[in-house]
Amino acid sequence: MDMNKKRMIALVLAVVFVAGLFSGCSNVKGMNKKSGKYRIVCTIFPEYDWVKQIIGENSDQFELTLLLDNGVDLHSYQPTAEDILTISTCDVFVYVGGESDAWVKDALKESMNKEMKVINLMEILGEHVKEEEVVEGMQKEDEEEAADEEENEAEYDEHVWLSVRNAKILISSISEALQEVDEENKEVYIKNTENYLSDLEELDGDYQSVVKDGTKDTLLFGDRFPFRYMTDDYDLKYYAAFVGCSAETEAGFDTIIFLAEKMDELDLNCIIVTESSDEKLARTIISNTKDKNQKVIKLDSMQSATKKDIDAGTTYLSVMTKNLEILKDALE
Repeated sequence: MDMNKKRMIALVLAVVFVAGLFSGCSNVKGMNKKSGKYRIVCTIFPEYDWVKQIIGENSDQFELTLLLDNGVDLHSYQPTAEDILTISTCDVFVYVGGESDAWVKDALKESMNKEMKVINLMEILGEHVKEEEVVEGMQKEDEEEAADEEENEAEYDEHVWLSVRNAKILISSISEALQEVDEENKEVYIKNTENYLSDLEELDGDYQSVVKDGTKDTLLFGDRFPFRYMTDDYDLKYYAAFVGCSAETEAGFDTIIFLAEKMDELDLNCIIVTESSDEKLARTIISNTKDKNQKVIKLDSMQSATKKDIDAGTTYLSVMTKNLEILKDALE
């Protein structure tokens, strides 16, 4: 985490601490006294939607908050004083747990609810979490960033939600926490979880079928690559301009030419970008291929979801189903 972000978070925490003193609350416990609802805070959209699916018809028992609801992705998010105050009084807090969430450790020190259930997705997955992987042709980071990386521990891929198989593990853990918080409705959450896991199991089978029936086994990204968990699940190969959590936005000549030549060598009809891409890099790569007529297609990493999307009916299942159709196109 960069120094400016650390200073900002320290200032926010100080504001929250003072607010806590004036509120006279040192140990908020149980449901929100004003609304009569349990409070759940999720950092990103997939967590938020998983919780919605689990609580189902009992949504009126909960006050559910999504922190990143305006299209800002996990890597650039900075919590506000209001965000941290919301976290400090909740009953369940769900977050990813990677380097982008380094601020959480300090934020939780300000918790006014000492019985809060904290769910760290990467901690739950344990050995299933993967280190960031640099494959042939990827843009090298600048010397300063590379030096910083050498001094630090290994970086891990935070995009754990983009594996349906990971999702099943994570949803089960979240469900267990909700059953403990609201024991009276435990059976409802067990049933909803079982139904949801069945839907995900079916989707996992659909992914396997699409990969098995495809004529290609390699994806090429003219963008950052947050889909490693998905490609590893189905034994797909990939090439990409940047690693998933890269801060780089400009690819050098060598990277562009390497990816263009790979498209020609593998006879790929598509180049893939994420949902927030301006497609410039992808189109530059295409312009350096022999045929120059490949399609640009988008896989949704769910890092730019907004409240408007949610209100329009977007769900984790709907996004991953749409991604399956895009994947099918890329493998034909």
